[in-house]
Amino acid sequence: MEVVFLGTTAAIPTAKRAHTAIALRYEGEVILWDCGEGVQRQLIKSGISYMRISKIFITHLHGDHFLGLPGLIQTLGFAGRTEALEIYGPPGIEELVSAMLKLGYFELSFEVRVGELDESFKLRDERYTISALRVEHGLPAFGLVFEEKKGRRFLREKAEALGIPPGPLYKKLQRGESIVFEGRVISPEEVLGEQKKGFKVVYSGDTRPVKSVERACGDALLIHDSTFDHTLAEEAKERLHSTCVEAAQLARRGNARILYLTHISPRYRNAKLLEEQAREVFPESYVAEDFAVVNLQNLKKERGWWD
Repeated sequence: MEVVFLGTTAAIPTAKRAHTAIALRYEGEVILWDCGEGVQRQLIKSGISYMRISKIFITHLHGDHFLGLPGLIQTLGFAGRTEALEIYGPPGIEELVSAMLKLGYFELSFEVRVGELDESFKLRDERYTISALRVEHGLPAFGLVFEEKKGRRFLREKAEALGIPPGPLYKKLQRGESIVFEGRVISPEEVLGEQKKGFKVVYSGDTRPVKSVERACGDALLIHDSTFDHTLAEEAKERLHSTCVEAAQLARRGNARILYLTHISPRYRNAKLLEEQAREVFPESYVAEDFAVVNLQNLKKERGWWD
């Protein structure tokens, strides 16, 4: 699994930072969290096939988070896409997408399905769930949580002690099915251990620090609004954003694994200041840069996380 930062600026693009967009690459599927202007070019530069995008989540209806949708939809049409595209967003997303589909003269070769986010939203795939969190940004706005589903650990030594040979019987037990071996019924409980941990990614969207994100970010890779450095805490409060230190404090309280600071104000030509301030509170803090790739499998191997 990879997290790819496609755009990391706040409101106004810069030479180095595009409007907000984050791609999750998981088992050949691409899930897009926010869709700022020019996102298809960012995808191409990052080496991600826009044709693999299955779902797009818009956290709130400020333009820097959704204005890439019309261009991306038309690009998918020009490229001959036939698979349905799912788009989720806050109240108003259906009217917004409907208006976008009427822009200019073009025909779509695929269906666009639109769904609305609320605090009870949970998209369930056989491999993962994506849920929504209410956040504070002065309009209906949501954070997002990706959680990989994992089964229980298979205790091979216990299976061997029972004399069960490796092969199809192991697989049945791993799936939670009982087997009959040498005239005896063996249940999965006899050879399965504790629940395995799956990857977890939490994205705050644009927000003040809120308890919903803090409660959700335990054991997670947290991506948090960090529009301002901490000398501008009052401005962050007025504009309903977060500082880098506030994001770090939330990550520490919530027991996140690692923190990526994003939605960086264009006033910062060098955002290392934000990283330095955040690390004084939460050492595993990093400023997200456009086209940065975070491989969670590598983190798992290097740090022993999600074991």
